[in-house]
Amino acid sequence: MKFVVSSTELLGHLQAISRVISSKNTLPILDNFLFNLAGNDLEITASDLESTLITRMKLENADGDGTIAIPARILLETLKEFPVQPLAFDINAETLSVVITSENGKFNVVGQNGIDFPALPAIKKDKRYSFEISASVLLSGINKTLFATADDELRPVMGGIFVEASPEKITFVASDAHKLVRYQRSDAKADDSSSFILPKKPASLLKNILPKEEGSVTVEFDDKNAFFNLTDHKIVCRLVEGNYPNYNSVIPKNNPRKISIDRVEFYNTLKRVSVFSNQASNLVKLQLKGNQVMVSAQDIDFSISAYEKIKCQYAGEDIEIGFKSVFLLEILANISSQDVTIELADPTRAGLFLPGDNENQEEDLLMLLMPMMINA
Repeated sequence: MKFVVSSTELLGHLQAISRVISSKNTLPILDNFLFNLAGNDLEITASDLESTLITRMKLENADGDGTIAIPARILLETLKEFPVQPLAFDINAETLSVVITSENGKFNVVGQNGIDFPALPAIKKDKRYSFEISASVLLSGINKTLFATADDELRPVMGGIFVEASPEKITFVASDAHKLVRYQRSDAKADDSSSFILPKKPASLLKNILPKEEGSVTVEFDDKNAFFNLTDHKIVCRLVEGNYPNYNSVIPKNNPRKISIDRVEFYNTLKRVSVFSNQASNLVKLQLKGNQVMVSAQDIDFSISAYEKIKCQYAGEDIEIGFKSVFLLEILANISSQDVTIELADPTRAGLFLPGDNENQEEDLLMLLMPMMINA
């Protein structure tokens, strides 16, 4: 089995899939890339059992078919040091020796039998669902929600992104019980209503690969696994099993108090004032009075405090509400509009944060944050 490949092109493909390889693999074979050559098509696979990433390359100069597992660390660290040049791989299927020939040298590696590499799961036909979604929409859905997922081993369903597909829209939801993000796109649809929970690691892998993608992504899934088919890549992941909580029931309706405020000014004010908050609670208070909001924080233990006033549009009754500044800053950082609209009911109920001016009519973004008790 022989083939010639560009050093930088191979490195680019390997780096894209290497993120999936775990530093604590239970199977030694998973420390390798699986090379599978069929004709002029080279398929390279990396896996940690839970998630698998496959990349495809078209070769102009290849001879023979076969599979071999090559050590990932050696290959990556060697390729990083090469200038742009063709590399010739000569693989002996019997001895598993890999000889890589460059312009000025030769490198010998011993591979492992490709048969030992874990096989891909199969989608059950009777439980199969699929839909197509544009790469940019899928990327937006992951970008808007990934930050709000939880790190909670006791409730694994909260550690992923809930993807809900229907004939009307596709919805992405993430929550850690303090904050919740719901991102809907009416320009992405499915034939049937279905849903799955995408774990955090494959979501992060998709976030790294999708910016280079154009066109659409085919998503196939059953009750256990999901396949994301891209132009040059395929991501296979085991889904989080369980039922996602009813997120709509926690979104407060008919909030009487609505505030419109400059998002960047509000964000910068919060960053300055939150320095003076108690390090354990991170509490910042928002006091709404007339057409201004007073942002304040204090740490009694160190006798420090700060407040700053910002202009806003608000016509309701005076109200004082507390939020954890870290979460509030995260929410404001993940809304892209110039102004943000805040909807409040009372100091004990969740506040809603919405983009003030929605540039894309097919996009619906809602962020929710639970308040903190203000000790008088």
